[in-house]
Amino acid sequence: MTQTDTIFALSSGQPPAGIAIIRISGPEAGRVLDVLAGGRPEPRQAVYRRFRDIGGVPLDDGLALWFPGPKSATGEDLAELQVHGGRAVVAAVLNALGRMESCRPAQAGEFTRRALENGRIDLTEAEGLADLLAAETEAQRQSAFALAEGGLGRLVANWEKQLLIESARVEALLDFADEGDVDDSGHDTGPLEQLVAALSALRTAPPAERLRDGVRVVLAGPPNSGKSSLFNYLIGREAAIVTPIAGTTRDRIEAPVAMEDIPLLLIDTAGLREDATDAVEIIGIERSGEAMAGADILLWLGPAAEAPAGALILAAKCDSGSVGPGLPISSVTGEGMDVLRFNVLERARALLPRPGALALNARHRDILAEVEHWISDAIQSDDLLVRAESLRLARVRLDRLTGRSGVESMLDALFGAFCIGK
Repeated sequence: MTQTDTIFALSSGQPPAGIAIIRISGPEAGRVLDVLAGGRPEPRQAVYRRFRDIGGVPLDDGLALWFPGPKSATGEDLAELQVHGGRAVVAAVLNALGRMESCRPAQAGEFTRRALENGRIDLTEAEGLADLLAAETEAQRQSAFALAEGGLGRLVANWEKQLLIESARVEALLDFADEGDVDDSGHDTGPLEQLVAALSALRTAPPAERLRDGVRVVLAGPPNSGKSSLFNYLIGREAAIVTPIAGTTRDRIEAPVAMEDIPLLLIDTAGLREDATDAVEIIGIERSGEAMAGADILLWLGPAAEAPAGALILAAKCDSGSVGPGLPISSVTGEGMDVLRFNVLERARALLPRPGALALNARHRDILAEVEHWISDAIQSDDLLVRAESLRLARVRLDRLTGRSGVESMLDALFGAFCIGK
């Protein structure tokens, strides 16, 4: 597989549909239009054409578009066919393309990968596109769009400019200090310290994973405290088995749910008790402890005195008449559920990125941590050679962020998650 291949794929949804969009990208894209559409339209103008296979047999009537490279989505010659979205029509056009010399079906994410390799987008924008395709809530869409439209790339470009200015000054000192024209007295670290502060603030902001996977809301407490009933109530279905028998829940149960567009991952856990003897229940209790340790929000259904620090204490089963300390709720009558949702959502919002704000994934955060390290090294060093090398290494790390170096190993995994026609 090389970029000398011309690739094609259905880029719209699976048929049947009103319209189907088929994209062709590569050096033979123009020839494909010549054969199938009877010629190439003017660039970036939709023209109504009859499409025919290589034998001249009519396939469909539709719109043809021509985008000569490098000013195209992929950075190479690109054609687009808009045809009727019936299964037979789409199959006929794809079959006709497959019979053309040097044309092959695209692999997952291959169009976007070519855009990256041809400099039309950087790696952060590609990651944003992947998140945009996977977005299920408005908050996820806004965050993904901020990344996909180049928000992080623009920041990186500005950071690189600042590092280059400082690097040029250090190089000047190395080259001309003996001529007395360049003064390094005082070693002004202010600009670099401001840069480190900006990097740190972005790196430590609420992460993208929490927005993508949901805020982890863990329900914990002793057996028969109402955890599974509450879990079922919140997700709106009977996912957890509820019985009066202690130890019914043996393993944690997870369910994603969106409340007011806030993504949550609700986790029901096995009841906590010290006198468990069943081997399976003991394992379940151990996993409960792990879930509690990894909770973003912990809902405690048990004695208030035993509640872990920071937990939201719930007085479950208030419909039974016995209400202890904590927020009274009932999974039977719905009492207190609106207040519970309000409290959970308030806590969740504080843990998530602001709407439309950039949210970094683990790769971004790891790279920025390295950049911070090398800039801090440059700040602390009085040795010009060490300072110059530290700044160079900081720039190299930033290049990895945008995909200009050292990222080949993760590209297959990234683009493998894309749909075929993207």
